Amino acid sequence: MAAKLIVGLGNPGPQYSWTRHNAGFMVLDRLSRQAGIPVTRKAFSGLTGDGNWLGERVFLLKPQTFMNLSGRSVAEALRFYKLSLADLIVIHDDLDIPFGRVRLKEGGGHGGHNGLRSLAQELGSPDYLRVRVGIGRPLHGDVVNFVLSNFSKDEMDGLQGVLDGTIDALEMLLKEGLPKAMSIHHSKELA
Repeated sequence: MAAKLIVGLGNPGPQYSWTRHNAGFMVLDRLSRQAGIPVTRKAFSGLTGDGNWLGERVFLLKPQTFMNLSGRSVAEALRFYKLSLADLIVIHDDLDIPFGRVRLKEGGGHGGHNGLRSLAQELGSPDYLRVRVGIGRPLHGDVVNFVLSNFSKDEMDGLQGVLDGTIDALEMLLKEGLPKAMSIHHSKELA
């Protein structure tokens, strides 16, 4: 089986660490710790690491280009490792999914997400696996300010459960495939 490139989307810098838009980085950091694969090497305009997880060769990547240029980093890594879109899994925040839920899918549009828009532009196709971490939508106000704001205190209390549940979904995706992972994890409340 081919190696997988697992990408967490987010913005670099301490001021963004706990923002909703950095859910992809948070999941990748958690995976990095659990799998014992440090994501510290500078390459592909990002931070990367590689090793084995669940008996599979995985490359982990956190683009450091800011969200709206993430596609450059991902395209560079795919080319370097000679991987196809079928080998790519992208973890990102999603406004259209309530906080405490995770959804998996293959392909689709960008839904206004600048990271996904950049990936579509750079990769020429949206056909890759996505792990979508729900952040909910603001009841009112600006979506941009919302995604760049920190998780609320209540959300922070449930965040560890969300991160662990997302890793479980990713694990099932790798081991048993998309249909099975979707059937199990789409009904779970993680926080």
